[in-house]
Amino acid sequence: MKAVHFGAGNIGRGFVGLLLHDGGYEIVFSDVADELVDAINVASEYTVHEAGPGGVDHVVTGFRAVNSRLDPDAVADELSTADVATTAVGPTVLRFVAPSIVAGLRRRSADAPPLQIMACENAIGATDQLRAEVEKAAGADAAELLAKAVFANTAVDRIVPAQAPGQGVDVTVEPYVEWAIEAGPFGKSRPSIPGAHFVDDLAPYIERKLFTVNTGHAATAYFGARVGATSIAAALADPDVARSVEAALEETSAVLTAEHGLDPADLAAYRAKILERFRNPELEDSVDRVGRQPLRKLSRHERFIGPAAMASERGLSTAGLVAAVSAALEFVEPADPQAVELQQRLHDEDATALTAEVTGLDPEHPLFRSIRDAVIARQGQLGVV
Repeated sequence: MKAVHFGAGNIGRGFVGLLLHDGGYEIVFSDVADELVDAINVASEYTVHEAGPGGVDHVVTGFRAVNSRLDPDAVADELSTADVATTAVGPTVLRFVAPSIVAGLRRRSADAPPLQIMACENAIGATDQLRAEVEKAAGADAAELLAKAVFANTAVDRIVPAQAPGQGVDVTVEPYVEWAIEAGPFGKSRPSIPGAHFVDDLAPYIERKLFTVNTGHAATAYFGARVGATSIAAALADPDVARSVEAALEETSAVLTAEHGLDPADLAAYRAKILERFRNPELEDSVDRVGRQPLRKLSRHERFIGPAAMASERGLSTAGLVAAVSAALEFVEPADPQAVELQQRLHDEDATALTAEVTGLDPEHPLFRSIRDAVIARQGQLGVV
């Protein structure tokens, strides 16, 4: 069996690649980073080190890499005979992956089993997004090519922090891992991934993860940056930060209960587990890394505006989530282009227009005024209004 994985970075090697290896797949990593591809190809194995209580080391073998920028034909050839294709590239990059998948499907034998495609991204419906991009790139041949593949959405969860210098292609991760995959698209021919679990309804899993893990992680970074913390663990050691993060997550749990009927007690235990993971001192995850790309994280269906909009539509509290948005608006990180852009736009743009464009909220939405007020407050701090 063979799997092609787009994105040979830390998550690709330390999460998806590891579980595919455990499932017995030969792994072909596809990436555009020349040095990374070369490093993978000279390595006969790499180690995934789980840092923290209960962590063990896993040795991964049976892999190679292709450079999709320099040799797109090689990627298409690999896809034409692969069983599985996965991604961990970021939702905004999926449109660049789609042409490679189209080229691979064109070369795929009509007699071959469908290519099983899963986008492993921190986004709701990422595989649906990838499918739409594939359909667009395929043009007039879309129906024929899409018949050669099945697309399944997933929910993925493993903290993979910035890596220490000199590790090569080895990866340090947390011990916790979750990979939920919607079962329906596969019928009786599910991919062999022992570390994953297949579910009939993915929505509760992906929203529970996105609105707890991702919301909590980013909120910790933004509240932590406000008090000068440099690591996620240090941020949560501050009682005020911890209370602020917990308040936001209590609101997301209330939304999950209202939307999916999830048990409040189970969600409280889940929240506690998540915060325990964030406090893992061996991960050394930085506030700057977790807080990067604030514009994306403040968009309509992301970790703050998504659950806050759902809460406001149901008449539920949003104060904790709005407070997290306020902290995000204060995030200053010169090395992150989105953080720089956000601060510049706060200087230059009208609060109402900026709120609408960044969050995607209609001005008539019940959440809009609270977010606009947070924008105005930040502009006041900057001396703009």
